[in-house]
Amino acid sequence: MTIRLARVDDAAAVQRIYAPVVETTAISFEAEAPSVDEMRRRMEDVAPEYPWLVKERDGRVVGYAYGHAFSERAAYRWAVESSIHVDAGEQGRGTGRALYGALLRVLALLGYREVLAGIALPNPASVGLHESLGFVPAARYHRVGWKIGRWHDVGWWQCSLGEGDAGEPQPPRTMLDLAGADVERALGQRSAS
Repeated sequence: MTIRLARVDDAAAVQRIYAPVVETTAISFEAEAPSVDEMRRRMEDVAPEYPWLVKERDGRVVGYAYGHAFSERAAYRWAVESSIHVDAGEQGRGTGRALYGALLRVLALLGYREVLAGIALPNPASVGLHESLGFVPAARYHRVGWKIGRWHDVGWWQCSLGEGDAGEPQPPRTMLDLAGADVERALGQRSAS
């Protein structure tokens, strides 16, 4: 199994994983699954600044995770929102944990301090994954999404990547700022020397 940076030609595989989530669950509040072209556009929008990772098994993409802006307001620039989706056949096999661990390492390397994840509730598998990686409950919004014939709450979980300083931190770097060796180490492809 390999975790690597996503490429735009992964859009079809990413869309294949995400479409059933949109179409059959309340995990995503989107009403219609995005097309492959729309998924490609989203990946291109995210990738220069934030990490978008995929995990492959036997050359097939089986999961993806990425970071994106939590808020456009400048004071939030050290906080990032995360998203992860794993192929249904891969759930419970450690794919999500491995992907998320790599994502958190890359986000820390970029200089982000807080990672936030919104989870449509109930979703004990996602809550368990997040809490096993150090996320703690931060907020809960009641009955904010109507999907699949009922109202759903959304919980927010938060993971601290580092302690805050007394002084102003450096702005987070972008993916374009990172050296390839740093990314490889964060993804677990090569040990630090």
